[in-house]
Amino acid sequence: MRGPGETGDFGVAMPEHDGQMGANEPARDGDRPFRLGAVAYLNSRPLVCGLADDPGVDVRYDVPARLPALLDDACVDAALTPVIDLLDPKRAWKVVSDACIGCDGETMTVRVFSRVPPDRVRRLWVDPASHTSVVLARLIWRECHDCRLDVEPLADPSGADGCGAVLLIGDKVITAAPYGFTYQMDLGAAWKALTGLPFVFAVWAAKASTPTESLAARLAAARDRGVASAAAIAREDGPRHGWPAGVAVTYLTRNLSFTLSPRHRAGMKRFLALGQAHGILPCERDLVFA
Repeated sequence: MRGPGETGDFGVAMPEHDGQMGANEPARDGDRPFRLGAVAYLNSRPLVCGLADDPGVDVRYDVPARLPALLDDACVDAALTPVIDLLDPKRAWKVVSDACIGCDGETMTVRVFSRVPPDRVRRLWVDPASHTSVVLARLIWRECHDCRLDVEPLADPSGADGCGAVLLIGDKVITAAPYGFTYQMDLGAAWKALTGLPFVFAVWAAKASTPTESLAARLAAARDRGVASAAAIAREDGPRHGWPAGVAVTYLTRNLSFTLSPRHRAGMKRFLALGQAHGILPCERDLVFA
């Protein structure tokens, strides 16, 4: 299974936002609200904080793997897109915000479960909701175990118990973890051990032709509100997603990161370089930052 790819200059400065965008400012020249596609997991909640009360924004939720198609089909104007989907050379997309879903170590929710030690895993069944995480797993096995994983899609994550090794992402890793697996590997922790860098799973993206200046300010302000309120969001929304409240607080306040810092961009650059070096990601074009 191969994913499309590209190189990228992540030294490009992200736009600066003052966080003062008024909720009543019209979006897209006042024609209609911005339509956003967001991840339907707990990890996205800090990134959309307050947007439900913004008349200039309409948020739609789905699993990560389906959000790129919503953007392709113009069902949304911008989406919280898995990084790997930005790399398709057939797409003219841009990163429109310095808000992201990333980690600087353990994620809790991007995890490989296996019945044998990781260095003996040869076939990996993968969550149909995952995109970037699949490539990350392939890179980690190539770098750490000199192994080319045979990757197979898992039609139904509830059937993971019948697999020898499976990659699962999202809330289900905490709320419906599979049984009978002796070994677990958190891919965020594995990436940090391999590179010493953070990892970025998803960013806000739009088609290159979409005007996004006012949207970028809204997204930055929402992220800032969400990070400031992450513990409260976790205590309120965590149980709604099936999480124990205390675990949810740790997840949103310690495990995840929500800003594309210089170190996060360096992690993205390293991810692309390794993918190209191993022939997993072809060299086609650069990422574009608005």
